Amino acid sequence: MKDKLESIFSLQKELSSLMDLSRYPNTMEEKISMLCIAIIHEAIELQRITNWKWWKKPTTFNIEKAKEELIDIWHFVIQASMELDLNPNDIVKEYKKKNCINRERQQNNY
Repeated sequence: MKDKLESIFSLQKELSSLMDLSRYPNTMEEKISMLCIAIIHEAIELQRITNWKWWKKPTTFNIEKAKEELIDIWHFVIQASMELDLNPNDIVKEYKKKNCINRERQQNNY
């Protein structure tokens, strides 16, 4: 059985194969730029369902909608990872490396 992250990568690769990519950028830099824009917009959609507007009457937080928006972000993050030739093992390795740096920063009053 595949690792869960490997399964997600496989599903994303399959989804990408179903898409019309005629408008998808050609260079890696352009692809990463467009995927960053998509991630930002999905993050804004996630933020919009929170009660961040202190001047507005609050509404009930919709956790299911929040999960959906977060998964939209994951789709684009996984696609960007694939564009950068990062596989699940690379992601774990890079995550651990950066996590170590972040821990050191916290211990040194970053």
